[in-house]
Amino acid sequence: MRIYENLFIVKPDATEEEIDALVDLMSKHVTTAGGTIDKVDKWGKRRLAYKVEKNREGHYILMQFSAEPVVVKEFERRLRVQDSVIKFLTVRIDETLKRLDKRKKEREKRAHRRPQAVAPQPSLAQQMLGGAGDGAAHPAPGTPVAVPAAPAHPAPAQPVAAAPAVEAPATPTAATEE
Repeated sequence: MRIYENLFIVKPDATEEEIDALVDLMSKHVTTAGGTIDKVDKWGKRRLAYKVEKNREGHYILMQFSAEPVVVKEFERRLRVQDSVIKFLTVRIDETLKRLDKRKKEREKRAHRRPQAVAPQPSLAQQMLGGAGDGAAHPAPGTPVAVPAAPAHPAPAQPVAAAPAVEAPATPTAATEE
């Protein structure tokens, strides 16, 4: 058996009793044909993206069931005949579920193959500089380094001793020589 999802939209003027009767009718059809109903979700009244048969809103119902393809064909035929149903869509989801399970198993397999976290070995440069023992002298690239915080009030700068001013000897100018 295959797994299907069917979403159908019922006219907005339909009452809850009419919607429940339609869901029961469709569920009975699937179960009498040898299928099983896995889930029924009533999303309530929602606004449509565009007008469908002069309606702007509709009651959304999502049904997930397992059945043979022949059952789905009859299911869709019955939805098409119903006056209260304005749109429906049936999608086969068992292939998608199989693909997702396969991906999940592959991820788990890769996780088991991946080695556990090992302490990083110091680089050749660290070994040559003598920091091979603790690795504190030069942290490995990409590791966060703690930076000491700057003091709140920096110390005043030391005054720089000014060089003694040397007076330049006065040179006689042409005007003073006369």
